Amino acid sequence: MKKHNRNNKEGQRGEKSGFSGPNNKAGKRPYGNKNRNEGRSDRFKPGQKLHGKNTEKEEKSSFSPLKKYRKDPGEFNREAPKKEQEGKFKTVYKGRGKDQRPVFGTEKIEEKGGKRVSKFKNNRFFKTAQANQEEQPEYNLKKVEKKMGKSPDRELRLNKYIANAGICSRRDADKLIEAGEIKVNGEVITELGHRVQITDKVIYKGKLINPEKPVYVLLNKPKDFITTTDDPMNRKTVMHLVSSACDERIFPVGRLDRNTTGLLLFTNDGDLASKLSHPSEKIKKIYQVTLDKPISKTHVDEILEDLTLEDGLVHVDDLQVLSKDRTILGIEIHVGKNRIVRRIFAHLGYEVVALDRVMYAGLTKKDLSRGTWRFLTEKEVINLKFFKQ
Repeated sequence: MKKHNRNNKEGQRGEKSGFSGPNNKAGKRPYGNKNRNEGRSDRFKPGQKLHGKNTEKEEKSSFSPLKKYRKDPGEFNREAPKKEQEGKFKTVYKGRGKDQRPVFGTEKIEEKGGKRVSKFKNNRFFKTAQANQEEQPEYNLKKVEKKMGKSPDRELRLNKYIANAGICSRRDADKLIEAGEIKVNGEVITELGHRVQITDKVIYKGKLINPEKPVYVLLNKPKDFITTTDDPMNRKTVMHLVSSACDERIFPVGRLDRNTTGLLLFTNDGDLASKLSHPSEKIKKIYQVTLDKPISKTHVDEILEDLTLEDGLVHVDDLQVLSKDRTILGIEIHVGKNRIVRRIFAHLGYEVVALDRVMYAGLTKKDLSRGTWRFLTEKEVINLKFFKQ
């Protein structure tokens, strides 16, 4: 089959279709591709005004196919050239809709040195958190441990020892042990579950490591920050907000959704983190909930009488209506299931517009503004470690 270029195709359409006319002896279209005024010279001439407009200016004017999406970079135009799209926008998680399904959108990014860089460091909460220079306290818990009849561990697993030294997580510490990169008292240890004394000499990469002193940081989390220690998509995480708090490796206890605000605890104390995360401890949490419409008294009673969701029965300790229009509520709960508060109200046909955790394990947001952090006091640490919450 004979191939034609674009111009040949355009020129031969008339011939194939059998078009004929007084000025079209060759069977071509009456208006050529090079000059669209060809064949219309009897009607008007270049430069002549037509309907109050100058045709010469019209011919010189150009139309940009990118105008549609350049007006609003946030609205991604799929018809725009791929070269223009690449390197300017990225897909980001925006939260969940009324049906609790994830919602994704686009976000503009910039490039520096060939690498795509997010602009989260210009965020006002990030600047506020970095400006916080609170002095790290020293905790003396020995007296309390003696009174409670609890002596500090003199012997612990090697992976925990490495994690407490701030080298890595326990899981990664196991990998280091298996690879033979850890020495205890001059001997290479490859056995998982090996126990060491506090007084033992543990060597990693030729350097002596020691367990770090415990750190406890409380953050009033703002929106749009993800609760994770590492994000491959380079999004804003809660770790960016507490990066200036200490040199020790701390991690969040539990998590808050991206669009959920409020109290979030960070520590390097693995025992405390395990205690607060275990379902048997029934850690009390209080949230302030803002709904998209007033809640009915019938639905309040249904929630207090325990709802049955797709993953089982959910017990709510207390529920109070806080506003006259019945859209702002306070809910007390100890269940630690994923997105439990949002799912409770979605089950009854409500959308949670705002969700704020105002109390966690006896800790409150008093004197802690949104986006800022503080160290726990010694009294607060004692209450968390040795008393039922």
